[in-house]
Amino acid sequence: MSCTSVRYTVKDGRGDENQALIEQVFAELARQAPAGVRYAAFRLEDGVTFVHVVSHESAEGRDAFRALPAFRAFQAGIEERCAVAPVRTPLTELGSYGFSEAALGAKG
Repeated sequence: MSCTSVRYTVKDGRGDENQALIEQVFAELARQAPAGVRYAAFRLEDGVTFVHVVSHESAEGRDAFRALPAFRAFQAGIEERCAVAPVRTPLTELGSYGFSEAALGAKG
């Protein structure tokens, strides 16, 4: 399993636009429900910094996520929207309590 966080800051006045694009990704994930994909996105209190956490159980899950039209639309303009470019950080899960189910919408 692969797990990554991505953090970036959008330009002033672009936070709502960025959030709307992220919400479209969640809507498409809900419709398509790709297997083995976990995804969460957060908007920080400053309104312009975003953190995403994504995990894939397999390369197929990663590819299915990246192929979503809404995700491709989100990525298409990210460089132009950003004041601080995205920084990807690989994560190793040590454990969690109640986070994955609540934050990622998993059912169990």
